[in-house]
Amino acid sequence: MTTGTPTTTTGIPSWSGEEGVRRARDLFSQTYGQEVGGARATPPDGVWAAPGRVNLIGEHVDYNGGPCLPIALPHRTYVALRRRPDRMVRLASDDAEPTRWEGTLDDIRPGGDIPSWVGYAAGPAWTLGQQGAWLGGFDAAVVSCVPWGAGLSSSAAIECAMALALDETHSLGLAGDPAGRATLAAACVRAENEVVGAPTGGMDQAAALFTREGQALLLDTLDGSVDQVPFDLGRVGLALLVIDTRAKHTLVDGQYAARRATCEAVATREGVPTLRQLPDPQATLARLTDPVEQRRVRHVVTEIDRVGRFVALLRAGRYDALGPVLDASHTSLRDDYEVSCAELDVAVETARTAGALGARMTGGGFGGSAIALTPTDRVDAVAAAVTDAYARRDWNPPRFLVALASAAGGRVDGAHR
Repeated sequence: MTTGTPTTTTGIPSWSGEEGVRRARDLFSQTYGQEVGGARATPPDGVWAAPGRVNLIGEHVDYNGGPCLPIALPHRTYVALRRRPDRMVRLASDDAEPTRWEGTLDDIRPGGDIPSWVGYAAGPAWTLGQQGAWLGGFDAAVVSCVPWGAGLSSSAAIECAMALALDETHSLGLAGDPAGRATLAAACVRAENEVVGAPTGGMDQAAALFTREGQALLLDTLDGSVDQVPFDLGRVGLALLVIDTRAKHTLVDGQYAARRATCEAVATREGVPTLRQLPDPQATLARLTDPVEQRRVRHVVTEIDRVGRFVALLRAGRYDALGPVLDASHTSLRDDYEVSCAELDVAVETARTAGALGARMTGGGFGGSAIALTPTDRVDAVAAAVTDAYARRDWNPPRFLVALASAAGGRVDGAHR
């Protein structure tokens, strides 16, 4: 089943919940179905899922105390998991390399010699243990229709799906209320920061655990508060087209960390915990003599302002005025934060020329995806124009999906303890 993809171009299919559960159970059965001596193994305790996300506005401000506005995608990562009586951990994936991994809970730690995807998948087990939870070993099968490396938060999707599975199978009781979900989100952020080594903020995990269908999530990373903002483009004849440039990005190569370090250094010199807390941002900008620092801080300050304007326009029903805010965000990310790339710039510029009201890169940058606010009747034309622009440059053909604001993660196999 495909959901929300352009009809005349290469779409990124999502799965129905039933298909995701079936795929996870099938991989689990194929991997763990026969134990020693041919005895039939027990089935998984359940299947849990968490969504990818696309960030509408508020890029690279989550680790600066700023607000951001993601929506969850219908594209999800599914985890079929069975608790074990020992400390062994066995993982299977439908597309990661290696596709199988075996170890123990003791192997999952910062600095451990494990594949990166295992750090994402099993890292929450380490952080939950650090938070005081008692966890045993487990067998898990992981399948996903969230494209990897597209800037759509595939990493947080696998972390949060696994955290939800561990929460229920070990009776931690966290997923049932907002405070508990905040604890799970924090565990996933810490896993990505410390076990994997990617110094990301907390937006992606919050999107996976707090979003609602038909709503955008206004996340204030300064105090952790969340608010729901109606996001229904269809009723006004608009669509949010996501363009996967297929220029793979990574957040562990130093560029992301360098920008975060610059922001934190300026905040420290100014005597505040985060750039969001600058008492007079314009005065700070005027004092900065390093041009790189000035550009980085200017992006953060102006992007925080853009989030406020974007949310105000949504709440006022001014969807027609959102485009210029998206455009300004991309310009800032390209010129001041310097996290765009040729593929993203061409996608954004071509989408605008072909009829989008506004467009920008989304996610961490250095590749990944762009978004374009597009009249519904122009979606295919915009996608075709971007595809043609890539073909003229001999780039890999882009992929597309129409983002529909979806719900947060949870158990999806219909059986609850």
